[in-house]
Amino acid sequence: METSNAKILVVDDEGALRALLSAVIKGEGLKSIEAPDGETALKMIKSESPDVMLLDIRLPDISGMEVLRLARKIDPNLSVIVLTGYADTPGAVNAMKAGAFDYLSKPFEVKDIVKVIYNSLEERKHRLEAKEHPVQKRNPLQESIGPSDAVERILSEVNRVAESDFTVVIVGETGSGKELIARTIHEASSRSKAAFVAVDCGAIPETLLESELFGHEKGAFTGADNQKLGKFELAQGGTLFLDEISNMPLGSEAKLLRMLQEKRVYRVGGTKPIEVNVRLLVACNQDLQALMDADSFRRDLFYRLNEFSIAVPPLRDRKEDIPYLAKRFLDLANAELRKNVKGFSVVAV
Repeated sequence: METSNAKILVVDDEGALRALLSAVIKGEGLKSIEAPDGETALKMIKSESPDVMLLDIRLPDISGMEVLRLARKIDPNLSVIVLTGYADTPGAVNAMKAGAFDYLSKPFEVKDIVKVIYNSLEERKHRLEAKEHPVQKRNPLQESIGPSDAVERILSEVNRVAESDFTVVIVGETGSGKELIARTIHEASSRSKAAFVAVDCGAIPETLLESELFGHEKGAFTGADNQKLGKFELAQGGTLFLDEISNMPLGSEAKLLRMLQEKRVYRVGGTKPIEVNVRLLVACNQDLQALMDADSFRRDLFYRLNEFSIAVPPLRDRKEDIPYLAKRFLDLANAELRKNVKGFSVVAV
């Protein structure tokens, strides 16, 4: 698909905004068509076959979510960019779970509109190429934890959320692959060239956790012989993964919440704020909702973190992955031990 031939459908009931978006699109040498409501948009998807749809989530006739659902049925390869109000993050999250490529919060910058349109065109191009020339090679995530439908679902959710800056809560039992999923999100994001920094909140003593996350100044406490950068600073421009966040002390939870609100940290013993640009991913092997209800986890922090969630089922609930993983581990063991074990008995599998 040549970008110059790309057609963008703008769906919004505000005529002035439609005109602005169309002008931006045409200024990039792309084709623009407009629809003032959902019913018109669905008819134009059938008749005009647009490549990308800019879709207001609030429409006068039917909801943007319903338009998204029906549009995906008409053209599963249509890239949809949802337009939301500034404070409508839950709507954006739901739209991405329903298959939207990305979202823009009003008011937005022209450069952001252009960037997300070109990204969506590129994504549609890859999707169409993959459909025409299917490749059997599995994603590294599937290679590591299995090819089941459950893992396919996780990979689909990873792909939906990767390009956003949503904070993601990954829930699953110990050993289910939560850090691997976090790394996959990072590597599929625009932050992939920056650092991925992982912290196990359960492995660091409470007295040292804040220093580990936020850093400390020389002389801040006994043994602080030098200034130390925290994990947030080390992950600057990249991704910070907080594993087992349910083990974080309530006092540290309050400071983490403050950091998320202000986008800045203070080193222990320091007074100078340090601006941070970090995407946060967290993991937990417990039900954060239950911990919150038991007053063991801050309610305000829970809602701040839970912009998008991915549930990782245990291996016992995806038994179709067991033969694949057993064969993978057997191949690794054969290579390491220089053996040539052929496989497993019928009883074993």
